[in-house]
Amino acid sequence: MADLRQDARTVRSGRPTLAVVGATGAVGTVMLRILSQRADVWGEIRLIASPRSAGRKLTVRGEETEVVALSEEAFDGVDVAMFDVPDEVAERWAPVAAAKGAVVVDNSGVFRMEPDVPLVVPEVNPHAVRMRPRGIIANPSCTTLSMIVALGALHAEFGLRELVASSYQAVSGAGRAGVETLRRQLSLVAGTELGTHPGDVRRAVGDHTGPFPEPVALNVVPWAGTAQEDGWSSEELKVRDESRKILGLPNLPVAVTCVRVPVITTHSLTVHARFEGEVTVDKAREILATAPGVVLFDNPAAGEFPTPADVVGTDPTWVGRLRRALDDPTALELFVCGDNLRKGSALNTAQIAEVVAAELS
Repeated sequence: MADLRQDARTVRSGRPTLAVVGATGAVGTVMLRILSQRADVWGEIRLIASPRSAGRKLTVRGEETEVVALSEEAFDGVDVAMFDVPDEVAERWAPVAAAKGAVVVDNSGVFRMEPDVPLVVPEVNPHAVRMRPRGIIANPSCTTLSMIVALGALHAEFGLRELVASSYQAVSGAGRAGVETLRRQLSLVAGTELGTHPGDVRRAVGDHTGPFPEPVALNVVPWAGTAQEDGWSSEELKVRDESRKILGLPNLPVAVTCVRVPVITTHSLTVHARFEGEVTVDKAREILATAPGVVLFDNPAAGEFPTPADVVGTDPTWVGRLRRALDDPTALELFVCGDNLRKGSALNTAQIAEVVAAELS
C-alpha cells in the first residue's frame, strides 16, 4: 500500500498530494467543486471521511475517486491536509496529520485563537502561512470571512481604529439541520396569513425550531452561537477575536451583533468602520474596486446593491451601500455579502492550501 501511495505522489508531474478530510460533508462537497474549478496545482487528491463513508466514490477534477476511512495510515505521503470536520474530529486528527508530515489547513474552530497557529485570509495576511510551528493553519469562521477581505483592503489604506458590525446570517451556517429547519418551516407557513398576529408563527412551527431558539421563517432571530458572559454570544466574540488576529490589531475595539435570517446561503453584514484619519468615499471606492476578492456593486439609485439571492454561489465579497458616516468624517458605512459555504468556508481553505502548495513546489 505504501508503494502505491508513493507512486500516486509522482502523478501529475510530482505535484503535492492533497487530502480532503470530511469530503462527504456539506463543506466537503463544496470543496470538491471548488477544487474542480480552480487551477489544478495538486497531484493526488485523497478523499477521507468517517469509516461509514469509506468506499463511496465522489467526483473531483472530473475523475471518480474512492473515499478512504480516516486513520493514521490515510495521511501517509500527504503534503497538505484540509480538514472540513466537526471540532472534536479536528482536535483529535489534525495533530496526527501534522505529525505524519502534512501541513494541516483546518476549517474548525479548535485552533483559530491558539497563539502558535496562524489564522489566515490569503488576500489579507498571506505571510502568516509561513509561521506554523505546529504544522497547522486555521481558517476563520464564515461570518468573519464574509467581511474581512473588504475590511482588510480598507485597513491597509486607512488604518482601522474601531469596528461595529451586525450580521445577517444564513441558516446554512448552522449546517444541514439549519437548512432543513428553514425549509420545513417555510412549508408550514406558505400560503397562509401567518405573521400577522403575536405568536401565530410560533404556534404553527411548534417545537420544530431545529438548531435555532426561535422560528426563523417569517422572522429574524437576534442570536447565533452559544451563551457567553455578559449577554454576548460565542459567534459575536468569534468575529471580534478573529478580526483582531487577522488584521494584527489585538486591541481593536469591536462590537458585533449576530442575527439569523431566513436565507439559505450567504451571510450579510452591515459595517461601521472608523479609521485613523479622515476618509473619502471616492478613495474607498477606488480601493474596493481594485481589491482582490472584492466586487464593488453599489448604485442604490438604480436598485443595485448586494443581496444574498444574487451573491450565493459566487466567490468574492460583494460590497454596496458605501457611505461616509454622517457625523464622523473618519468612518465609513457599508453592506457586505459573501457566500458562507464558498469564501466563507471551502474557498478560503483551498486558497490557503494553494499558498502552501506554492511554497512546497
